[in-house]
Amino acid sequence: MKALPGGELEYAVLSALIDAGRATVRDLHERVGKRDALAYTTTAKVLDRLHDKGLVKRERIGIALSYTSRVSRAVLERARAKRMLTELLASAPDPAVAGLVDAVESIDPELLDRLAVAVEQRRKARRGT
Repeated sequence: MKALPGGELEYAVLSALIDAGRATVRDLHERVGKRDALAYTTTAKVLDRLHDKGLVKRERIGIALSYTSRVSRAVLERARAKRMLTELLASAPDPAVAGLVDAVESIDPELLDRLAVAVEQRRKARRGT
């Protein structure tokens, strides 16, 4: 997998780009930068970092650079969830997992069953069976 967005600002810009499909720095600055009171150059720098990480591709169109995402919304959200859960579980995994199970069950009890199936599949894959 490509390097993940490094923080909330990179996530916000990449998310806006995924929504737009294709956009210039100016387009993304209008969507994200102005809302968050950022300088135009900050938005451009974030896009440069995302490009360096391989998360976006850019193409010169006239005098402007046009950007498109190299990752889908599903890939971005899964990576973000994994990062958040890793941070949550790092310091005290047992209470965090118990809280996660409670939350999943309250959202959708059937999701808890699907989670159990996914855990079992992962265990089998680890054992090579």
